[in-house]
Amino acid sequence: MSEQQGAPVPAARRLHYGQTHEQLREWTARMPNARRTVYDNYNVQTRVDARSTGSTYIVTEHPERHSAQSMAPAEARRIAELQEAHLRDRELLVVDGYIGNDPGFWVPARLIVDSANANVAGMQEHLLFPGPGLGPGFTPRVTVIDTPNLAAPGYPQDRCITVDLEHGLTRVLNSDYFGESKKGLLRMWNAIVDQRGGLALHAGCKVIPTARGERTLLIVGLSGTGKTTTTFTRQNDSLPVQDDFVALMPGGKVYGTENGCFAKTYALDPADEPTIHRAVTSRVAFLENVSQQEADGPVDFFDQRHTQNGRAVFPMEALGWSRDARQVGPVQALLILNRNDNLIPAVARLSTTQAAAYFMLGETRGTSAGGAAEAGKALRVPGTNPFFPLLHAQQGNRFRELHEAAGFEVYLLNTGRVGGPDDDPRGKKVRIADSSAAVRAIAEGTIGWERDPDFGYEVATRVPGIEDPELLQPRSLYQRTGRAEEYRQLVAHLTEERTGYLETFPGLDPQVVAAVRG
Repeated sequence: MSEQQGAPVPAARRLHYGQTHEQLREWTARMPNARRTVYDNYNVQTRVDARSTGSTYIVTEHPERHSAQSMAPAEARRIAELQEAHLRDRELLVVDGYIGNDPGFWVPARLIVDSANANVAGMQEHLLFPGPGLGPGFTPRVTVIDTPNLAAPGYPQDRCITVDLEHGLTRVLNSDYFGESKKGLLRMWNAIVDQRGGLALHAGCKVIPTARGERTLLIVGLSGTGKTTTTFTRQNDSLPVQDDFVALMPGGKVYGTENGCFAKTYALDPADEPTIHRAVTSRVAFLENVSQQEADGPVDFFDQRHTQNGRAVFPMEALGWSRDARQVGPVQALLILNRNDNLIPAVARLSTTQAAAYFMLGETRGTSAGGAAEAGKALRVPGTNPFFPLLHAQQGNRFRELHEAAGFEVYLLNTGRVGGPDDDPRGKKVRIADSSAAVRAIAEGTIGWERDPDFGYEVATRVPGIEDPELLQPRSLYQRTGRAEEYRQLVAHLTEERTGYLETFPGLDPQVVAAVRG
């Protein structure tokens, strides 16, 4: 990705720069699919309720340099002409700001969106950081031009997202899901981080005070695996730093990206997640696809009839407590979340090659964030980052390089179940309280370890706060329930499958591939 600046503003009937939160609320209130809630915030029901991976294309003459599907520049120009012709008669909202708040690393960013979809602008305004030079003269490095109501005939669901890394420009056609705007900017930022020698991680960040000093933790995971929950659940008066994406640089240096949070709301319970619930139900939040039966009425976070992928965006200040990314030290521990339901223990400790391998495996159960095609299914997404726009092998190799140089610890956390899925009474759920106890013990260094004979990583012999040893060593659960042979077969199947999967990435360090063999 070149260091040249982003695209110019397209011609339009009228452009609105620098709209305040209150003005964007007013624009959103005019939308026919927006309803005010009992919390005096706005909830928008969208046509598209998840990201559109099958409609997303990297613009390139060299498709071999990317793992994602691609589009030739000539076709991208045709799509651009279609979009710009549409924009000439539209009224547009322009949202400017910065990805990150460290002047040494921030990236100027711009969203241009049809005013008929003002909630997208309001949500993005919460996430971008303020900074110098905002306004008509602002020069972005990355730009998203979003036309949610313009069809792209011939593409899946008549929807098309083009990602031009060279010019720092993403075009979104026919998706009114806010995630396409948010991820459009961060996807291009991924390439910038790679170019600067780091690795963009789909990760939260938090700091936990302990007797041995403050510990900086990164929490890597797919949407819906508990990344936000793990980041915002408090241990020892911990403080969240970042919800969704960070840059990991040489020496373990961490840079943040967003000034707010894009939180899933399905099953949001104030008893389990009081901080997030309080922020989501504040006046400043924008909601998307949360169940609501009447205007000015309550919302139901447990109703999934429309989608489980209900979302809310709020500024970090709505939490009432957080830490500025510029004030955190190098990362001490990185947690890879894996929402599984069989053999993954509640917590395991990984060597360098194992860490790179499990990072590349990116295993979990799919959620509604990826659409109906992914929900509930076993998935593997390299780096748990579906937005990395380059070759996936580059992620694994860079991760190993950064880990070896910085020496931080890496752990695998299962945020799902062990011993069987929800409908198997022999299985056990890893509760939020169990995961929180594991995170606290990781920060404090109070876990006892021993080598697992099947997978080679270290499993816990004790974790303060987790009373059930079968959550720590699933082998014992299978043995107690008379399923030792089933366990053995699962181990063999997983080892073979994982090895075969990692071998599909040309250029990935062979030692990383070998690490999953135990």
